[in-house]
Amino acid sequence: MQELMRSNDAVLLSFVDALLKDAQIPHFVADVHMSILDGSIGVLPRRVLVDPDRLDQARRLLRDAELGHELS
Repeated sequence: MQELMRSNDAVLLSFVDALLKDAQIPHFVADVHMSILDGSIGVLPRRVLVDPDRLDQARRLLRDAELGHELS
């Protein structure tokens, strides 16, 4: 899996998750439980990981949604 993006914004992550699900692009949101280590203050970003074969498609999807600035 390769990193598509990373963010601390839970709303953005939820939106990207929904976009990828709708496009049937397999993905994984990593570091969701890292808030335990940072005291739930949200300093450790969560990463959205995508299969390398679908990475270009996922990037195109985010650019089309005007989220290109969020890409890693």
